[in-house]
Amino acid sequence: MSRLIGGILLSLWLPQTLEREERLCHQFIAEQGNTSSEGCQPFWDAVACWPHAAVGETVERGCPAVFSLFRNNTGSVSRNCTSGGWTRAFPPYHIACSVDDDIPETEQSYFATVKRIYTVGYSISLAVLAVAVFILLLFRRLRCARNFIHIQLFISFILKAVAVFIKDATLFSSEDTNHCTLSTFACKASVVFCHYCVMSNFFWLLVEALYLNSLLLSSFYHSRPCLWGFSLLGWGVPVLFIVMWIGSRVYFEDTECWDINEDSPYWWIIKGPIVVSIAVNFLLLMNIIRILIQKLNPRLIQFNNSSQYRRLTKSTLLLIPLFGTHYMVFNFLPDAFNVNLRLCIELCMGSFQGLLVAILYCFLNQEVQKELHMQWLRWLERSYGVVSPAAKCSQMDTPF
Repeated sequence: MSRLIGGILLSLWLPQTLEREERLCHQFIAEQGNTSSEGCQPFWDAVACWPHAAVGETVERGCPAVFSLFRNNTGSVSRNCTSGGWTRAFPPYHIACSVDDDIPETEQSYFATVKRIYTVGYSISLAVLAVAVFILLLFRRLRCARNFIHIQLFISFILKAVAVFIKDATLFSSEDTNHCTLSTFACKASVVFCHYCVMSNFFWLLVEALYLNSLLLSSFYHSRPCLWGFSLLGWGVPVLFIVMWIGSRVYFEDTECWDINEDSPYWWIIKGPIVVSIAVNFLLLMNIIRILIQKLNPRLIQFNNSSQYRRLTKSTLLLIPLFGTHYMVFNFLPDAFNVNLRLCIELCMGSFQGLLVAILYCFLNQEVQKELHMQWLRWLERSYGVVSPAAKCSQMDTPF
């Protein structure tokens, strides 16, 4: 377990730390452009930055600060400047900057707990979402445009959970896996599939917000072109950005398993549309609240419609935290900002998001409850042949 968690931490921190140090080194070299040509010239050796040195001088450099996560004291390497140039680093980097398997017990416990929580969360969400999709597809009277969109959203959550399990099984199948050198077709395919499922999930949340706004504005018509347009937005648009991202990684940044994206300009091909969808979704939810506040004004609505809008308001307020609004904070901050808190929110809370969506959209839906109740009464009638008068009256109520 310690090797697994150490690999996760190393894959999160090491590449971005080295890239940042490399930029600073090149900036330093550019500033030292007028340095004398005598002696050894400054350069970046992929780990440390070496300054200008005179012949016979010994320069010492420490390992990247990221290694302090794994051991109390980071090592250092040295080079001698000779008339023939810089000597090899001594001791070698793999010795001076080795990573101990033993990480602090608190860190190990924290990441192990996070993994258990999101595994349980995605498992429960997957099972409940599957039942919800089965219910909405089973009963013909529940087949409408609204539930069609709900089903697509449920499927996107199901695929997201499956993608997380596949990615974990591929990238962390063995404790001996080196996450800095792992580069196989299977791991890249799992990363691509995971990114597509996550992106599609965000876009279907956006579709839900667009649909709800359309209902409130009375501008949505139950036509096939509208549903096809929503399907294209939810499933098709992410394909376009994923293909563009794959091309950029293949031709410009084919490194590791494509799971390290910090400080990569090509990562915005995926992150950019997600951030935009979250921002638009947030604005749409604010517009929903504005419309509902106006329509709930007793001076502007008829008394007969007040209960309908109040029920709609209650449902909308319950759905606000499920439309990705909790991602607003972290999507506009650097990827390395407070990794522990980010993992807790995005993995732990996000793993139960599908469960909450299924409960609110399906199991607490009055139409679904009525249909299930009617099917239960029909089963009692077929089994025992006796149904109470109240039950017969309830069978006459239709959800549409």
